[in-house]
Amino acid sequence: MYELMIISHFAAAHQLRGFEGGCENLHGHNWKVEVYIAGDKLEENGLLIDFKIIKAQTDKLLDSLDHKFLNELDPFSTLNPSSENIACHLFKSLSLQLNAPNIKVSKVTVWESETACASYSEP
Repeated sequence: MYELMIISHFAAAHQLRGFEGGCENLHGHNWKVEVYIAGDKLEENGLLIDFKIIKAQTDKLLDSLDHKFLNELDPFSTLNPSSENIACHLFKSLSLQLNAPNIKVSKVTVWESETACASYSEP
């Protein structure tokens, strides 16, 4: 099995609903996003998928979140914009764009700080 990973970033604000503590207040992060793609068969050119394709689709999605208040955006107007839910949202959105017969998004990790992250994957 081959696995590729790209890293991208976005900046956005959020506030956690139903949370007691500082994170219930409006605050922002410089988010780091890792996107993992897995597959077991390389193309004839020796690539699983071009890194540029992964990066372009990821950046397109992150542009919709960048410098925004996440609580005002779908799906976070009803879903708490936690790191866990952001990772899941990115995973599902990128899966729709990138999954193909021989490759799939295998995991998305979202870092809200240098020491705290959440990952989402599916079997």
